[in-house]
Amino acid sequence: MQRQPLKSPCKPQMELDRISNLPCHVAERILSCLPIREAVRTSVLSSKWRYKWAMVAHLVFDNHCLSAQNRTTFVNIVDHVLLLHIGPIHKFKLSNRDFLATSDIDRWILHLSRSSIKEFILEIWKGNRYKMHSSVFSCQDMTHLELFNCLLRPPPTFKGFSRLKSLDLQHVTLAQDVFDNMVVRCPLLEKLTVMNFDGFTLLNIDAPNLQFFDVGGVFEDVNFKNTLNLAVVSIGLYEHVCNYQRRGPPGSSSHLLKFLAHLPRIQRLEIQSYFLKYLAIGTLPGKLPKPCLVLNYLSIRISFTDSDEISTAVCLLRSSPALQELEILVRPEDTTCAGTVNFQLDDDWNGPIARLRHVKINGIAGTKPELEFIRLLLLGSPALEKMTVKPASVTCGWEIVKKLLQYRRASVYAEIIYMDP
Repeated sequence: MQRQPLKSPCKPQMELDRISNLPCHVAERILSCLPIREAVRTSVLSSKWRYKWAMVAHLVFDNHCLSAQNRTTFVNIVDHVLLLHIGPIHKFKLSNRDFLATSDIDRWILHLSRSSIKEFILEIWKGNRYKMHSSVFSCQDMTHLELFNCLLRPPPTFKGFSRLKSLDLQHVTLAQDVFDNMVVRCPLLEKLTVMNFDGFTLLNIDAPNLQFFDVGGVFEDVNFKNTLNLAVVSIGLYEHVCNYQRRGPPGSSSHLLKFLAHLPRIQRLEIQSYFLKYLAIGTLPGKLPKPCLVLNYLSIRISFTDSDEISTAVCLLRSSPALQELEILVRPEDTTCAGTVNFQLDDDWNGPIARLRHVKINGIAGTKPELEFIRLLLLGSPALEKMTVKPASVTCGWEIVKKLLQYRRASVYAEIIYMDP
């Protein structure tokens, strides 16, 4: 008999070792989805995977990948990864709740500034503000910058970020001129978030490509310029406007008019905290001279103990013919800053809110101004499909239900849903 040649035992193993022969883009995709600790561990899979982790373009150091309770270990790990890294680093995120701001961050930022970084996220959760290293302001390839608990003092040579599209600043300190230049010198900026800031009090927004603006903090004024593309705005004033001059001299300009003058394409508007009080300052018209033609979603936090706030909200509703969704969040308010409410609405609302379909009202106490406001919405919304009402407490719930059942509705399809508080 003729002997059969022996088959090599390595061949089946080679055929089964598919992970070593994965296409490069597939391996990169797998590594990019893993925490940095797990990505480094893939070096034991095979000789081909030994240094693949070192070419990952997205580096994330957070609590999911390792703890910073041992500061020395954490710093050594970041140093080790950056030292052995091969190729460009497109994204770097440092967000560990146990890590305090140290001079080690300066060294890492300096290294990243030489690597064409595109996304930089730094969140310092403990300790004092971290003074941002000046080299970050030389990263001209950056498209996304996100900072938490930082102090910004750019060098005099800083001319802005020419490619930045998204800027997120929270719990930050920077001077007024620094904030103004940060916005105006980022010509491609599309998304801006500013929360809990200090060092400046004026929100001067000059950004021709801005589409999304989210702000919350203590400020004196907000001014829009060259913001014709701004579509989504969420703004909250955290300080009571009782400290401001609520009404100027007769004929003084309306803050509401000034606020909306440069927002012709606003589609979604959220008025939070005490910002409605700010908008109520000045002489208010019954209806805006230029309506918000594409505004389809409106959320308002309001006090029904303040007639100026109510009138401002009514003016905004009357000037929003495309409005489809409305959310009313009632703010419990003491009466020390508001006089007696003398509030009466007419019934001629069929035109301005003809497209309103969904209404949510949260936190009412069953007061006369609140119920009058609801009556108005039911009577003037012929396309209304659903109104959800949630009172502040159960004590006033039954009285509210009885009133709601008595009110006429312009829409035969309107459904009123009572939510138990």
